[in-house]
Amino acid sequence: MQVKTALVALALAAGSAAHANDLLDSLKSQAGNYAMPSMGQSTLGNAAGVLQYCVKNNYLSADAAGGVKDRLMGMITGQKQQQTGYANGAKGMLMGDDGKSLNLKGISGKLKTKACDYVLKNASSLV
Repeated sequence: MQVKTALVALALAAGSAAHANDLLDSLKSQAGNYAMPSMGQSTLGNAAGVLQYCVKNNYLSADAAGGVKDRLMGMITGQKQQQTGYANGAKGMLMGDDGKSLNLKGISGKLKTKACDYVLKNASSLV
Protein backbone atom coordinates (compact mmCIF):
# COMPACT_ATOMS: atom_id res chain seq x y z
CA MET A 1 0.00 0.00 0.00
CA GLN A 2 2.84 2.42 0.84
CA VAL A 3 4.49 1.75 -2.51
CA LYS A 4 1.24 2.51 -4.32
CA THR A 5 0.79 5.77 -2.38
CA ALA A 6 4.39 6.75 -3.09
CA LEU A 7 3.92 6.10 -6.81
CA VAL A 8 0.76 8.20 -6.90
CA ALA A 9 2.53 11.03 -5.04
CA LEU A 10 5.49 10.82 -7.43
CA ALA A 11 3.19 10.92 -10.46
CA LEU A 12 1.37 13.98 -9.09
CA ALA A 13 4.64 15.76 -8.36
CA ALA A 14 5.94 15.03 -11.86
CA GLY A 15 2.67 16.26 -13.35
CA SER A 16 2.79 19.46 -11.32
CA ALA A 17 6.38 20.15 -12.40
CA ALA A 18 5.45 19.58 -16.03
CA HIS A 19 2.46 21.90 -15.66
CA ALA A 20 4.66 24.57 -14.04
CA ASN A 21 7.15 24.30 -16.91
CA ASP A 22 4.31 24.65 -19.42
CA LEU A 23 3.11 27.80 -17.65
CA LEU A 24 6.62 29.23 -17.58
CA ASP A 25 7.11 28.53 -21.28
CA SER A 26 3.77 30.14 -22.03
CA LEU A 27 4.70 33.27 -20.08
CA LYS A 28 8.09 33.52 -21.79
CA SER A 29 6.42 33.14 -25.17
CA GLN A 30 3.83 35.77 -24.36
CA ALA A 31 6.47 38.22 -23.17
CA GLY A 32 8.60 37.61 -26.25
CA ASN A 33 5.71 38.39 -28.55
CA TYR A 34 5.36 41.88 -27.11
CA ALA A 35 8.46 43.85 -28.02
CA MET A 36 8.16 47.37 -26.69
CA PRO A 37 7.84 50.08 -29.33
CA SER A 38 10.60 52.69 -29.31
CA MET A 39 9.67 56.12 -28.03
CA GLY A 40 10.79 59.50 -29.28
CA GLN A 41 9.74 63.09 -29.91
CA SER A 42 7.06 62.01 -32.37
CA THR A 43 5.29 59.91 -29.72
CA LEU A 44 5.20 62.33 -26.79
CA GLY A 45 1.41 62.62 -26.93
CA ASN A 46 0.97 58.88 -27.04
CA ALA A 47 3.30 58.44 -24.07
CA ALA A 48 1.25 60.98 -22.09
CA GLY A 49 -1.94 59.11 -22.98
CA VAL A 50 -0.48 55.76 -21.99
CA LEU A 51 0.63 57.22 -18.66
CA GLN A 52 -2.96 58.40 -18.14
CA TYR A 53 -4.20 54.88 -18.96
CA CYS A 54 -1.70 53.34 -16.54
CA VAL A 55 -2.68 55.66 -13.68
CA LYS A 56 -6.41 55.23 -14.34
CA ASN A 57 -6.06 51.44 -14.26
CA ASN A 58 -3.73 51.43 -11.21
CA TYR A 59 -0.59 50.17 -12.96
CA LEU A 60 1.24 53.38 -11.96
CA SER A 61 0.62 55.78 -9.10
CA ALA A 62 -0.51 59.32 -9.89
CA ASP A 63 2.43 60.58 -7.83
CA ALA A 64 4.93 58.68 -9.97
CA ALA A 65 3.47 59.50 -13.38
CA GLY A 66 1.56 62.77 -12.97
CA GLY A 67 4.47 65.18 -13.25
CA VAL A 68 5.93 63.46 -16.30
CA LYS A 69 2.53 63.33 -18.02
CA ASP A 70 1.93 67.04 -17.31
CA ARG A 71 5.33 68.00 -18.75
CA LEU A 72 4.65 65.92 -21.86
CA MET A 73 1.26 67.59 -22.28
CA GLY A 74 2.93 71.00 -22.06
CA MET A 75 5.28 70.04 -24.88
CA ILE A 76 2.52 68.96 -27.30
CA THR A 77 -0.15 71.63 -26.81
CA GLY A 78 -1.82 72.47 -30.12
CA GLN A 79 -0.23 69.68 -32.16
CA LYS A 80 -3.06 67.71 -33.78
CA GLN A 81 -0.98 64.57 -34.48
CA GLN A 82 0.20 64.48 -30.87
CA GLN A 83 -3.37 64.94 -29.62
CA THR A 84 -4.47 61.92 -31.66
CA GLY A 85 -1.58 59.98 -30.15
CA TYR A 86 -2.73 61.02 -26.68
CA ALA A 87 -6.27 59.78 -27.36
CA ASN A 88 -4.95 56.41 -28.55
CA GLY A 89 -2.61 56.13 -25.58
CA ALA A 90 -5.40 56.91 -23.13
CA LYS A 91 -7.22 53.89 -24.59
CA GLY A 92 -4.21 51.65 -23.89
CA MET A 93 -2.54 51.67 -27.31
CA LEU A 94 1.22 52.25 -27.05
CA MET A 95 2.60 53.44 -30.38
CA GLY A 96 6.28 53.80 -31.15
CA ASP A 97 8.10 56.08 -33.53
CA ASP A 98 9.42 52.89 -35.14
CA GLY A 99 5.92 52.00 -36.40
CA LYS A 100 5.39 49.24 -33.82
CA SER A 101 2.45 49.27 -31.46
CA LEU A 102 1.28 47.36 -28.41
CA ASN A 103 -2.30 47.18 -27.18
CA LEU A 104 -2.06 47.07 -23.40
CA LYS A 105 -5.59 45.72 -23.15
CA GLY A 106 -4.42 42.49 -24.76
CA ILE A 107 -1.70 41.58 -22.28
CA SER A 108 -1.67 40.24 -18.72
CA GLY A 109 -1.49 42.42 -15.62
CA LYS A 110 2.19 41.82 -14.90
CA LEU A 111 3.13 42.66 -18.47
CA LYS A 112 0.96 45.79 -18.33
CA THR A 113 2.85 46.90 -15.25
CA LYS A 114 6.16 46.35 -17.04
CA ALA A 115 4.89 48.25 -20.10
CA CYS A 116 3.73 51.15 -17.92
CA ASP A 117 7.11 51.23 -16.14
CA TYR A 118 8.82 51.21 -19.55
CA VAL A 119 6.75 54.19 -20.75
CA LEU A 120 7.34 56.14 -17.54
CA LYS A 121 11.10 55.54 -17.66
CA ASN A 122 11.41 56.46 -21.32
CA ALA A 123 9.03 59.42 -21.13
CA SER A 124 11.02 60.78 -18.17
CA SER A 125 14.12 60.85 -20.34
CA LEU A 126 12.28 62.78 -23.08
CA VAL A 127 11.15 65.70 -20.90
